[in-house]
Amino acid sequence: MADYHKMWKGLNMDLATHDQLCAALPPAFEQVFLTQQDRPLGMDYFNMVIAEVHGLRIQELLEHKARGGKIIGSFCIYVPEEIVLALGGIMVGLCAGSEFWVPAGEQVLPRNLCPLIKAGIGAKVSRTCPYFQSVDLIVGENTCDGKKKAWEVLGDMAPTYVMDLPNTKGESGFSLFRKSMADLVKKLEEVTGNRLDFDRLNSAIETVERKRAVLARLYETRKAQSIPISGLDMLLASQVAFYDDAERFITQATDLAKECENRVKAGQTVFPEGTRRLLVTGTPIVVPNWKVHKIIETSGAAVVVEENCTGTRYFESRVDTSGASTVEQLIDAIAHRYFDRIHCACFSPNEGRADDVIRLVKEYDVDGVVGLNLSFCTTYQVENEKMRHRLQSEGIPFLALETDYAAGDEGQLRTRIEAFIESLTPPCRPIRQGKEPHQ
Repeated sequence: MADYHKMWKGLNMDLATHDQLCAALPPAFEQVFLTQQDRPLGMDYFNMVIAEVHGLRIQELLEHKARGGKIIGSFCIYVPEEIVLALGGIMVGLCAGSEFWVPAGEQVLPRNLCPLIKAGIGAKVSRTCPYFQSVDLIVGENTCDGKKKAWEVLGDMAPTYVMDLPNTKGESGFSLFRKSMADLVKKLEEVTGNRLDFDRLNSAIETVERKRAVLARLYETRKAQSIPISGLDMLLASQVAFYDDAERFITQATDLAKECENRVKAGQTVFPEGTRRLLVTGTPIVVPNWKVHKIIETSGAAVVVEENCTGTRYFESRVDTSGASTVEQLIDAIAHRYFDRIHCACFSPNEGRADDVIRLVKEYDVDGVVGLNLSFCTTYQVENEKMRHRLQSEGIPFLALETDYAAGDEGQLRTRIEAFIESLTPPCRPIRQGKEPHQ
């Protein structure tokens, strides 16, 4: 990475502490990703993005601001990126995935709180995340009580807007969500100085849809018995989607998808024949939280699909704009896409999530499901029991794991994961026949 200290200083960052983070990330990334064998060549681009995640990408965002554009930060996939893009903004996911930021977060938040929340707030408190220092507005959301109260703390440090979400599905829930989206549009119009119009919003929807489509295309290749890309590398590509320039990401991810499709045709796989296939569900997995994927894939199994906010929930469903001829109708279509098809544990009841997991188990020929939850994430922890019963009724093995960002529990996690993998099926069972991905 080039020397960006002048840029970081201009963002009022704590340079000495940030240098510690910059020194720690490369060896950690190398140990997790670059020790893998036979990675797709297309992953070189995503390696570069992480190497420059606090450098080149921040420079691009600041150049966008210099041209009069705005940067909107978010933590949640319920925040509609189509609307931000249509108003001339760029939306970025905010830093919230490292133990590095947790101690700073605990200066203003209780210790017995989700590490994602503590890390996010800590990144701002410590002034060591250039995304926080660059944004014109942070859009939070009340998907849990911890976040809802944490945004009050964050609001004292940065411009923050909280998107109100319902906690039940149905007509009344949608009405609340649709009003919340309308209120967000007004706020974003105020911040950007622009007004939504039909053509720009329609174009923004098309752009985001293409990004979702290429992620779906990549995931499709993981349905093959010859798995062309590791779960770790797919996780990395998915995480980059929240930071990268949309058009550049689409181009690079399309090239990676083509490479993976060719690997499937050639029977080229990154795992030995008969490797157990796992689905990971639960809380979001944000940069640089790669711990559990790494343990799973060095314990004799492959992660072939993720049902979470950094996985299928982000890209599976589409915005149906058929028949829309006004801005309001396009916003309705966007609202239905987010409300109807994203099944977060903030909703109760939430049978749609279990339905999705069971469907994905069948589509990806999964041997077992890992419920991965961050410590103190009450909504997902409680929902685990419902998930366990649903999966048991379908004969699907389930392992519930709880962890945080800190080192120290890897041995315990590995022991439980290895035991789970051994319990799935006899290790000598013949490899099953699967379908090639769609072209």
